[in-house]
Amino acid sequence: MKSICVIPARYKSTRLPGKPLKEICGVPMICRVWQRASLAKTVDEVIVATDDERIFAAVEKFSGRAMMTRADHKTGTDRLAEVAAKFPDVEVVVNVQGDEPLIEPSLIDELVAEFADETLQMATVATELTDEADFKNPNNVKVVVDRYNDALYFSRATIPYPRNAGKSQVFKHIGIYAYRRNFLLDYAKMEPTPLEKTESLEQLRALENGFKIRVIKSSCRFVGVDTEEDLKLVNEIYRREVL
Repeated sequence: MKSICVIPARYKSTRLPGKPLKEICGVPMICRVWQRASLAKTVDEVIVATDDERIFAAVEKFSGRAMMTRADHKTGTDRLAEVAAKFPDVEVVVNVQGDEPLIEPSLIDELVAEFADETLQMATVATELTDEADFKNPNNVKVVVDRYNDALYFSRATIPYPRNAGKSQVFKHIGIYAYRRNFLLDYAKMEPTPLEKTESLEQLRALENGFKIRVIKSSCRFVGVDTEEDLKLVNEIYRREVL
């Protein structure tokens, strides 16, 4: 089962302009993400997909692989699909966000392994939420799953509503995805759905169209970089634990 990992990267960021090129211990963040993802054992290639020549040049200088994509894509999924279309022999496409420099390579392998289930079209990751403030924060997307670990719903709201607290685990969705390639190409062409537009959560498009999303429960630490404070924390973690 041939698999690739694609890392969509845009230069613009509202809270942290030029985010992909911010340095982590002297190396551009997008290169750190590529470096970590390349340690996965089940992907044949890791590719940064970007519409910015500065990002492209940084990855190439780091001896990574980058591909230029169209500049008019509305979502990272559209950019992912453009790359996937160029690899007709690939079966599984993993999407790692360009602001996750601490991505755990084994998690990529876990996602790919799920596709031994030939009926599966899409998979993602969640981690348990234990802090009440995080549970109520609309910036943290929550997910509830069935007994087979398939997603029932994603929301920025507090789900499940704790009328009887402590009866169910609470999970935060982590924006790392894997798709069967043919499904990804179809998914990118689907029209946005009512729930997707209401919550501003693209993955709801798949659920509204009747597709299952498998959810891997992970205890990995996720520190995405959205602010200067996040960047400082990740630099500290790299110096202390990674390098």
